[in-house]
Formats: sequence, C-alpha cells, structure tokens
Amino acid sequence: MKLKKINGNSYYLPAPTNIGVYQFKDKYTLLIDCGNNRQQARKIDQALQNESLRIKYIFHTHHHIDHSGGYSYFHEQYPGSLFYASAGEKVFLENEQLFSMCIYGGHPPHELAKHFHHTQKLQLEDELSAGEVKINDERFELIALPGHSPGLMGLGTRDRVFFLADALFSEEIMEKYKFPFLYDIEAQLQSYQKMVELDYDYFVLGHADQIYTADDLQPLIAANRQQLDECLELCLELLLQPKSREELLEEICILRELNMDFTQYYFSLSTTAAMLTYLLNQGELEYSLDNGKVYYYRKQ
Repeated sequence: MKLKKINGNSYYLPAPTNIGVYQFKDKYTLLIDCGNNRQQARKIDQALQNESLRIKYIFHTHHHIDHSGGYSYFHEQYPGSLFYASAGEKVFLENEQLFSMCIYGGHPPHELAKHFHHTQKLQLEDELSAGEVKINDERFELIALPGHSPGLMGLGTRDRVFFLADALFSEEIMEKYKFPFLYDIEAQLQSYQKMVELDYDYFVLGHADQIYTADDLQPLIAANRQQLDECLELCLELLLQPKSREELLEEICILRELNMDFTQYYFSLSTTAAMLTYLLNQGELEYSLDNGKVYYYRKQ
C-alpha cells in the first residue's frame, strides 16, 4: 500500500476500500474512512509512517464495516485522535448491532451479525453536519449523499478533491453487483442529482481502481442511475403478477444470475424492500395480505 497524491495536500491509499488522506501543515493527517479490519488499518498506518505522517483525525463517511473496521486499531495506537461522522451514521457506528438488525428485520442470527462486529465498541467524539466544517484549522465541505446508507456524507477539500465513498459505484462494481445494495431509493436518486452539481476537479470512490475527473464523473453518474432505473423497471415488470418480497427477489436472482451467500441474500432482500417502498410511495404498486403473506402487484 502506497500513498498517492491527487492534488495539493489531498492523497489517497488504494485498497479494497480506498482511504482518503489529507495532510495538514503540522504533518498530522485526516483519514477519510479507516479500512475494513485491524490488518488493513495496520497497513494504512505503515504507509503513512513511511511518509513521516501522523494520524490524528478520522472521518467516517458511513458506518459499513469495510469503511469503519479499522477503528479499534487507530483508537488504540493513536490515543487522543478524534473520530467523526454524521449524526445518522454515528448512531449505527456506536451501536453495531443496528445494521444487521436492519437488514434482517429482527434480532439477527450469529451467522449474519458476525460480519459486522467491531473488536472494540466505537465512541465518536463529535457528529458533523453537512456544510462547511473546520478540522485542525482547515476548512472542508461535507455534503449529505444518503441512499446507500442513511447518513452517508462525502467530503471535499480545498484542493478541489471530493471523496464520494459509496455514494457512487465504479463500472467494475456495477458489473460485479448487478443488484446493488441500497437503503433508500428516493434518497439515492436525489444524491445522484447532488453529485451532478458538485464543483470539484477530482473524485475518489470507495471501491474503484482510478481517480475520476469531473468529465469522467458525469457518465458514471448516468450509468449508476441507469442501473437503478433498470432494477426498478424489472421489479415493475415482475410485479404484473402478485409476489411476496421473497418471491420477487427469487425471480430477480434468476433473471440477473445472482449467486449469493447467506449474508448477500439479506443485503439483496433489504434492497428489494427499499425498491418496494419506493414504488409504493410513488403510487406504482398496491399490496394485499393473504394467508400470512404480503403480496405486491403493479397498480392497474
């Protein structure tokens, strides 16, 4: 893992989950996300030590474990460091059981919950709101981009670099995950519009092999929007005949050739629920309750 410069004092560490790095004048750094586990956090730490940089501030774009799993390592290795997130993400970060409960719909089995456990309970020093914030006497812009997660926020630096995290998926991720995990469809659609209007030169995604320029970003936003629109259209097509949520996901899996393990199934079932909610709220669907099942169907 090697630190790569983007522009000015804004850098990133290419990794399975890309890590944003902002270098302050005093050689302290702000991390944007902190890796998926202690092993990854150790590699992040070593890469920064190789550049004589010291970690003091960590901003969590959202609570998912692949973005926050390094917390315990940094909390132990750098006492006095400050950890930040939005109010919506802080709740999930400090109560790790909420996410697995959310996607399962009740108290989750260990087989599901174990994937989202931190080795140490998280305690964040402060919650940040969208807008201009000051960290170590440097100004940053935070923009709320919910959809993939309830309180996801991207961060922009004065070097005209913006860290999008998972508000947007790369072409490779869209190809790999043809039914993307989304928590709130309406919020995601609104976030696409916000991203269209972002006034920055460089963009870092949570999972991508490249840095995107402003020109690169626009077609990528369009491709993300198209994938989501196609998923919604598929749901409407399949719901010409009444189906339960599970039956709908079953047919999506067949048509999209999705291969899932136990955890991925509940991610996809949660996304299916989000799409049903959106289509219901848009007046596209109706539902009925019959013999202990809720059936959804397209409004005639």
